[in-house]
Amino acid sequence: MPTPSFVAPADREAVTSLLRAQLDALPTRSPFYAEKFAEHGIKPAALVSLGDLAKFPFTTKEMLRQSQAAAPPLGRHAGTGLTEVIRVHASTGTTGKPSWVGVTRSDAAAWTEIVSRAFRTMGASKEDVVLHAAGLTLFVGGLPIRDALEDIGSTVIPIGTGASEKAVLALETLGVTALHSTPSYARYLAEYVRGLGRDPREFGIKKVFVGGEPGGGEPAFRARVEQEWGARVTEGLGNADMAPVIFGEAPGSGGMRFTGGRHVLVELIDPDSGEPVEAEPGATGELVYTSVDRQCCPLVRFRTRDRVKITGRAGDGAPLIRCVGRTDDMLIVLGVNVFPSAVRDLVQTKHPRTTGAVQIVLPSQGPRVEPPLRVEAEWGEDPGDREQLRHEIEALIRSRLSVRASVTLVPPGSLERSEMKSRLTRLADPERQL
Repeated sequence: MPTPSFVAPADREAVTSLLRAQLDALPTRSPFYAEKFAEHGIKPAALVSLGDLAKFPFTTKEMLRQSQAAAPPLGRHAGTGLTEVIRVHASTGTTGKPSWVGVTRSDAAAWTEIVSRAFRTMGASKEDVVLHAAGLTLFVGGLPIRDALEDIGSTVIPIGTGASEKAVLALETLGVTALHSTPSYARYLAEYVRGLGRDPREFGIKKVFVGGEPGGGEPAFRARVEQEWGARVTEGLGNADMAPVIFGEAPGSGGMRFTGGRHVLVELIDPDSGEPVEAEPGATGELVYTSVDRQCCPLVRFRTRDRVKITGRAGDGAPLIRCVGRTDDMLIVLGVNVFPSAVRDLVQTKHPRTTGAVQIVLPSQGPRVEPPLRVEAEWGEDPGDREQLRHEIEALIRSRLSVRASVTLVPPGSLERSEMKSRLTRLADPERQL
């Protein structure tokens, strides 16, 4: 079995030791894993080296939902009870009912370490004044990232979401140097500022840290955000059930590197077969996470549904990734896999003839869609001949994504905007929205 290639060579011995201890204790701590290991005929002692992790069964989001339904509030997979938990977060519920994630004091300290390392990689420093424009309620991108930025020594302005007026006030008066938000909100806030008759670049932001959804790595989308704010964009990637940010992008590196240290083990697998994939440049696959020293939610081989591409290697040989979308969001058009974020990025290349806002209209619940793919896109401030623009977008989608599309151009501001994550698809029947 290949050794998971995201582990730094210097950490392999320590990670192996920690993982053995975690697996040895799981059957006693977690009824869920006691049954799961017995069902698959696997014992913790089967892990001799990190490559042996591939012998263990996967954990899926649906399994966690069933676990919590059977033993609320934290589930049969939880390794501790609420008396040991200092905070509860929730998954964002992208594909179903949100699930609770308990965090002990030790878990919170590990999260802060992991996320601090990610944001240092992304360029955050003690000198930064960060407008923290992410949800401060149950969202793991809220309070844990505040903790990490404070750990770095940055000055944090916890605006949260739904407070764009206060965000502008902070930009005007507090010497903000960096914005942290979802990619959607970075665009939303720029539009909000322009709606006030002002240029976002006048505020002097130098860094935009994004995460929580695909977008930050899409070339045209990123270029638009950088142009709007006059700032450098770097992105991070995490998972509500494992840790808020597990990968971070160093400026100019061309991809995100693993920043989870000795707390998380990362595998790359073929999403269809489940077989390991070597993290070599050009490879694609699904990220799978295993917690190495987690107390409350010790997950083994958790399938994230995040589809990534290995874009290259850092100077020390660490694989670099871009997230191309979630397998849950992926559409299949006559056998061709299409990520809605890829459609958005293609439309974005036509700016300023388009605003970049898009929605894919589905006749029924996906993932299978009969062609043509119905796309609504907003024309921009300088659309030119709109009929010609429509044909150009259809041709671009066909040439780049190999699917036939039917594009409808709509006025600027027609499509839904979000201060959190943009919804890129909707059902044609408005009473059955995704």
